[in-house]
Amino acid sequence: MANEAVAAPRFAAVGAGRMGRGIAIAFAYAGHRIALVDLRERSDEAWQKLRAEARAEIESSLSGLAQLGVLDAAQVPAIAARVELVPAADAPRALAAAELVFEGVPETLEAKREAFEQINRHCREDAILTSTTSSILVTQIAALVKRPERFLNMHWLNPAYVIPVVELSCHPGTDAAVLARTKALMEAIGKLPVVCGPTPGYIVPRLQALVMNEAARMVEEGAATAEEIDKATRYGLGLRFAALGVVEFIDFGGADILHHASREMSGSIDPARYAAPAILDRMMEEGRLGLKSGSGFYDYAARDVGAYRRDVLARTLGMLKHAGLWRPPADRTQP
Repeated sequence: MANEAVAAPRFAAVGAGRMGRGIAIAFAYAGHRIALVDLRERSDEAWQKLRAEARAEIESSLSGLAQLGVLDAAQVPAIAARVELVPAADAPRALAAAELVFEGVPETLEAKREAFEQINRHCREDAILTSTTSSILVTQIAALVKRPERFLNMHWLNPAYVIPVVELSCHPGTDAAVLARTKALMEAIGKLPVVCGPTPGYIVPRLQALVMNEAARMVEEGAATAEEIDKATRYGLGLRFAALGVVEFIDFGGADILHHASREMSGSIDPARYAAPAILDRMMEEGRLGLKSGSGFYDYAARDVGAYRRDVLARTLGMLKHAGLWRPPADRTQP
């Protein structure tokens, strides 16, 4: 592997903050060299301080994984060394070598514009460009990119080196081959890419914002304490949606259950917040209630329903046992 020591990294994370460092760890842990690029012009003293902070955070994060038994502590220096910290003066070289670039500068359109001016100038023509923004639509940033067909947003969930899901948000001009290549590259480092359109909040933030706001309202109303809500979400809601996806869960319980529950809570809590969407009304009219009717959001006609139910149960029990939460019922044959 003599060439590995001199070859330029194939990947570049632009922006040396928390997100860039997390992305760098994800690639380094998977065995790849990656450039962590700072585009801001700094004095040598300021750069050395940032460099030391970034290096310390990367090594600390990896050491934390070692303490949890995820990797051997002896591996930490070698993994951390795969991250090349690049100052603004060397950014052109790092960008020119990267086949996949992650922009992660502050969340303003002006900061994105300035970053992509440099990325456009120095990156390869065939490079795939992504923005890790959590708040700016892909259609807005695509206008800043030289080759928008090779651009998409990629939202990582913190900590970026732990959570497997990455949300890929495409604009109408994103090349299908570019999307396929991006998915393959992310899967190769152990990530689980999910695709959505140019929608505010992607998938996970849009769902979790509703849950978090409702939890805050419940505390405010005195419906339950923060501690009780967190216990219920960790060991009830969380386990449910780890074993079944949200839409899959609608089918599993039945669209009619959600429809009726929405009607009751809409009347007693808030008409707008709990109103059932039109798609649920259509499913009720068409008799597409989910698993019980053979079709819902998914088609169950060709499935072995009994095997499917057992698989869901096995997934749930497996997580309970892994977390040390499964308590088998007492032996009732004893007096």
